[in-house]
Amino acid sequence: MNPVTIRAVRPILTAPEGIALIVVKVETSEPGLYGLGCATFTQRATAVRTVIDDYLGPWAIGKNVDRIEEVWQSAMVSGYWRNGPVLNAAVSGLDMALWDIQGKRAGMPCYQLWGGKSREAAAVYRHADGRDPEEIGDRVAAYLEAGYRYVRCQWGGYGGMVNPPQGEPQFVNPRVRRPQGALAGTYYDPATYRRRIVVLFEQLRNRFGTEVEFLHDVHERLTPAEAMQLAKAVEAFDLFFLEDLLPPEQVAWFARVRQASAVPLAMGELFTHPLEWMPLIEQRAIDFLRMHLSQMGGVTPGLKVARVAEAFGIRTAWHGPGDVSPVGHAANVHLDVHCPNFGIQEWSGWSERSQAVFPGAPEVRDGYVYPNDRPGWGVDLDEGEAARYPVKAQNPTWTLARTPDGTSVRP
Repeated sequence: MNPVTIRAVRPILTAPEGIALIVVKVETSEPGLYGLGCATFTQRATAVRTVIDDYLGPWAIGKNVDRIEEVWQSAMVSGYWRNGPVLNAAVSGLDMALWDIQGKRAGMPCYQLWGGKSREAAAVYRHADGRDPEEIGDRVAAYLEAGYRYVRCQWGGYGGMVNPPQGEPQFVNPRVRRPQGALAGTYYDPATYRRRIVVLFEQLRNRFGTEVEFLHDVHERLTPAEAMQLAKAVEAFDLFFLEDLLPPEQVAWFARVRQASAVPLAMGELFTHPLEWMPLIEQRAIDFLRMHLSQMGGVTPGLKVARVAEAFGIRTAWHGPGDVSPVGHAANVHLDVHCPNFGIQEWSGWSERSQAVFPGAPEVRDGYVYPNDRPGWGVDLDEGEAARYPVKAQNPTWTLARTPDGTSVRP
């Protein structure tokens, strides 16, 4: 019997929520059989498209769709230089699409290919932000009413910055100002932010008691010393986890944070290389892995790192913001219901526009996200609908984070 092979690899860019998404469609030698994968790197979407169109797509044509491991291994070294976010995203799209095809050929959901479910659905957390603790608390209350139990709470965005569309940054502390001639950017004050977060969670615990699981995302906005101070200060408020406390360049500090505080730690959103996550697993320096599947190269490495983490008592909490396509979210959810060491799933939700572009996207009910039981990821792509929301290459502004004196820092 002749093997089923890859006939075409097409990147499809769409932005139904105003956020650039990249989906890879792999067409096969079997008429009507195709797979979908997420290759989203929203800040460099057209660069990923170029890699797929000019390099990875032509390279993949003719390869056996059943040899997922072989394709992944050889794709990662096909350009020699490896483990960068653009290449990883492109490989991820191909990898996820091959898993989708495998599920369709077997007539079963992807989670069945790996050994079946460990649970029926995955608990999710939502995001609550606001101008003050009262407004944030009201948004928490709305989520609780809707059936959610886990809520990530932020006060004024990452780092607590307040930046009007025009004019000077409006720092919360009136004594904080930037120097004359300071460059444009997204300004924030780390010291004020760190102190206000303690106030926020004190007020939220007083309002909601201990029946809600609270999370917080530092988004790497602190120095190691400031991060240790915050981890110690919020320990009393029994957070479910503290997210991205440090940038990838400073992960060696997690061992010291662990010695100073018992607050659970989640890390990995920006990781692209195994040498970033493996030391943290081996040292048991964190509690949750939060990698972005398309940035680490797809489901194939995701499965592997989840298995390793299980042996070290570390749970998964895959990155799930708006810049993950519904195909990528479906891959997250299939891993979530399968892996015994699942922890929590970030969830941003989507509108009817996204549901029209991506029929079969996973659904949330009473705080849990459910995969459907269709073969593969169970998600399709309406290319006509996708074309209604074109993607334009542009540089984000929020990534140019600056402290009050104008210093450019990790976003």
